[in-house]
Amino acid sequence: MWRQKSRLLWQQLKNPVGVHSNQCVRCMASTDRPTIAIRRETINVWERRAPLAPSHVERLVKKGVKVIVQPSNRRAYSMQEYTEKGAIIQEDLSEASVVAGVKQVPIDLLMPDKTFCFFSHVIKAQKDNMPLLDAILEKNVRLIDYEKMVDPSGQRVVAFGKYAGVVGMVNILHGMGLRLLALGHHTPFMHIGPSHNYRNSEAARQAVRDAGYEIALGRMPKSIGPLTFIFTGSGNVSRGAQEVFQELPHEYIEPDHLQKVVRKGSMKKVYGCVVSRDDHYVRLKGGKFDAEEFEQHPERYASTFSHKIAPYSSCIINGIYWAPNSPRLLTIPDAKTLLRTQEFPWIPSSEGCPQLPHRLISLCDISADPGGSIEFMKDCTTIDKPFCLYDAELNLETESFKGDGVLICSIDNMPAQMPREATEYFGSLLLPYIPEILKSDAKSTFEDYDADPTVKNAVIASNGKLTPNFEYIAELRKKSMSSKKSKVVPGQKKVLVLGAGYVAGPAVEYLSRDKNTQVTVVAQLKEELERIETICPNTECLLLDVTRHPEELDRLIPDSDVVVSLLPYAMHPEVAKSCIKHGRNMVTASYVSPAMKDLHKAAVDANITVVNEVGVDPGIDHMLAMECFDDVNHAGGQIKSYVSYCGGLPAPEDSDSPLRYKFSWFPKGVLMNCLSGAKYLENGKIVEIPGNGGLLDSTVDLDFMPGFHLEGFPNRDSTMYTDAYGIDSAHTCIRGTIRYKGFSNVAQGLLKLGLLSDEQLASLHPNGPEKTWRGYFCEKFGKPSDTLVDSLKDLVYEEVGCDDQRLNAIVRMGLLDDDLMDKKGTPIDTLSNYLSKRLAFGPGERDMILMQHDIGVRWLDGSLEKRKVSLVVYGDQNGFSAMAKTVGLPTGIATKMVLEGEIQTKGMVIPLTRDMYNPMLSRLKQEGISAREVIEQV
Repeated sequence: MWRQKSRLLWQQLKNPVGVHSNQCVRCMASTDRPTIAIRRETINVWERRAPLAPSHVERLVKKGVKVIVQPSNRRAYSMQEYTEKGAIIQEDLSEASVVAGVKQVPIDLLMPDKTFCFFSHVIKAQKDNMPLLDAILEKNVRLIDYEKMVDPSGQRVVAFGKYAGVVGMVNILHGMGLRLLALGHHTPFMHIGPSHNYRNSEAARQAVRDAGYEIALGRMPKSIGPLTFIFTGSGNVSRGAQEVFQELPHEYIEPDHLQKVVRKGSMKKVYGCVVSRDDHYVRLKGGKFDAEEFEQHPERYASTFSHKIAPYSSCIINGIYWAPNSPRLLTIPDAKTLLRTQEFPWIPSSEGCPQLPHRLISLCDISADPGGSIEFMKDCTTIDKPFCLYDAELNLETESFKGDGVLICSIDNMPAQMPREATEYFGSLLLPYIPEILKSDAKSTFEDYDADPTVKNAVIASNGKLTPNFEYIAELRKKSMSSKKSKVVPGQKKVLVLGAGYVAGPAVEYLSRDKNTQVTVVAQLKEELERIETICPNTECLLLDVTRHPEELDRLIPDSDVVVSLLPYAMHPEVAKSCIKHGRNMVTASYVSPAMKDLHKAAVDANITVVNEVGVDPGIDHMLAMECFDDVNHAGGQIKSYVSYCGGLPAPEDSDSPLRYKFSWFPKGVLMNCLSGAKYLENGKIVEIPGNGGLLDSTVDLDFMPGFHLEGFPNRDSTMYTDAYGIDSAHTCIRGTIRYKGFSNVAQGLLKLGLLSDEQLASLHPNGPEKTWRGYFCEKFGKPSDTLVDSLKDLVYEEVGCDDQRLNAIVRMGLLDDDLMDKKGTPIDTLSNYLSKRLAFGPGERDMILMQHDIGVRWLDGSLEKRKVSLVVYGDQNGFSAMAKTVGLPTGIATKMVLEGEIQTKGMVIPLTRDMYNPMLSRLKQEGISAREVIEQV
């Protein structure tokens, strides 16, 4: 049947008076016979392929087709070989009605009113190729894209797929040899070279067979364990890769057998597993995999590849097509779990020959779709730089073979490494469709192009517009433009930072390091914005008080990718509501308040991520605790107790303060915390401390850093963390605040004087008569305003409980002086405003952050252990404070992770999972913030 159809098509070309003669006549309007041109490939130095080989040209010429070949010394076939087969070698291609190539055509080389055939890569509205599409439309080019030439079942009929698979498999075996060597393992793969080093595929296969011979002799290091090769899909790419794989001693297994093979497989062969869609795609609402439904509604499915297949894979060869709304095989968060260092007790190791850090050694993404089915494959590699090492913890790619991560090979023109065979293979598939392609006249209407559906349905553009099948590209472009309309630079991401206070500097500075991230900072104080501009001059600053004008959030938030709220915690819910409304992600360092918890479902429904508690406390404390807990649980131990204290303090040399404390921002939060209640678990019993001063009576001496002379008191509700941390086995769970000894006693004195009250007082009304601190206390005790200070001291002494330390502190604070009060309505607001200036850090002074986790562990043999995790961070005298760094930097890191897709969990999120805390702690370490762990036997 095919041969009869082919003869008829060829006969039509030779005899224009038959069926479809009008099209044939138009094709030959400017010449005696139909003419096709083979253009010179110019996209890169490695591209040596052609759409048709000399053998195909010979067949065309014999059928009466004129073939023009543009000269090229780089092409794998010489010009002489084409000339011998009847081609005409010339630079000018204007005579041809059809110009065929392989890769994209430079815009300036597109000839108007011609039919061009090549892989355009525009069908997903790929932004890099949109200028090319615009030029095609403008120049009235009829574009036939090989990628969309499919049969009635949807299978591609013209592709390099097989040789992409062959070349990709050879390359990744070569890369595995180098990667394993960098990890300390010499393997037979070391003798397999890159594909372009071989004259042809047979020579490459022989190198693979030689490696296979050594494997069969048992010369693979036992310390790497059995090797498993995963092939996704069953198309030409997968089949080509498997042809090379089969040159090794091998056995094919089912996906369900992977785990067993990893544990008990042979070292004298390798294992292959072909994974089909129904092996890992599952319906979200249950039921069997339905291929037709999946094609129409892929969003109804999820992939189990990351936990069912990938953990047992040594090498993944990915060759599947990925649609933008389809579930990914592996996400960026998946990579953090998958590439986590782990031990394999069933795999032997010897001195100087360590085990692999994780099962997955390499990944060959032949689909070459950045950010596609393998999300962390961000950029294609190249023939001259074929490999990169992806570090999941840092979300970073390097060209080294040594270090943490998985080796990735994703060359977007794999077959160009075996150009002659690839051209022969591709041309043999394309040749039967040349008659249909030659019917095309770009000047005629698309409706008049009476070609076989396989060809006609592959026409992307004609007559200056997209064809009906591809009008969706315009919609994709509109969506992309509308979601990114405010971006100054194509591909640039935008972060909106609300608030420019004390901790904003490090966050903004961290985010601004990436030139592809535009940071806009909104604040109500000009001096705060000026400070940010000094630190980060490339930052956009906007003077606006969103606390007074929350309606402005609906104007600012839609233009951003991520919103960072450094506003007072009470404003976070309003910001979150606007983020939910406009579908924008959000990051805040504050505790998840009840109001924020109530927004969890709405955030999930809006498909946004709201990251909370990524400061120092809460934040870094969570991460360091979970790191220890997970390590203990992984090793089979149990957490029996958890006692954690954290606090920001002046450095010892700057701690001579009457309150034993100094303020780096508005101190009301510190003072209000003294009035809170607390709840904790101690030796199996729940202990509750009442508010309004009870906390200050619960102070304990802290001796874990004796040089600092510390005290501490419980903080909020610690009992909720046994569940949050997954440490239900603990009999003690206490989270507390660190202060220098004397703080709580002085704070009790302030409380007894009524200075921590939030009651509105007429005497403190901002618009009332002027008043001094001395006058305020005289009035409080019902004494004349000219009462002697010594008499006033006696009254205060009695009021604060006859405590010398409290009285001396109050005197040193200047609360009995004749300084005018800046009245703020309530005692606590007035005092906070005063202390923010009186007890502020002076020039050259620095603060510090102290944190200590004491964690009790019980092992399976009954032995007990105490793990002490300590963190000490000092501020820079002329730079950022310790508090600013430990709050701002993790906030910036979390924001960057959301931007890069490293955090994808929807709703209210805190950093309690390894895929979040591991990379954050790693990046904090790079910034000079790291903890120390000491293990003691009990």
